[in-house]
Amino acid sequence: MSATQKPNRIGPKISRVRELRGMKQEALAIELGMSQQAVSAMEKKDTIESELLAQVAEILGVTPEAIENFDEDNVINYFNTFNDNSFSNSNGTFSATNCTFNPLDKLVEAYEENKKLYERLLEAEKEKIAYLEKLLKG
Repeated sequence: MSATQKPNRIGPKISRVRELRGMKQEALAIELGMSQQAVSAMEKKDTIESELLAQVAEILGVTPEAIENFDEDNVINYFNTFNDNSFSNSNGTFSATNCTFNPLDKLVEAYEENKKLYERLLEAEKEKIAYLEKLLKG
């Protein structure tokens, strides 16, 4: 290993991937059948057994290689260059400027469909009432 190459510390990478996936140590511990303290210790190690790494990767929904090659700088750079404004504006709020339909038209359409459904249900109930009244009289 050269002096400029960082050691490939697997434990902290597992920890970071777990955090990015929104999973707590306790949840990972339950899935692995171990204590939360054991997961904490694992996340501090430089290396772990390949079988355990494969199991952790499966639980986290990634490949073992994704954990081994995880680089937080690359993740940050990726998101810093992500400039898709189709769903948000510069303030981070929703922007509907790219809608291919009029939301009000969709609302009216849904209202009309619900109105037709209600009318059909009402008619069915009226038919049931008429049938029951006929049974009572006859």
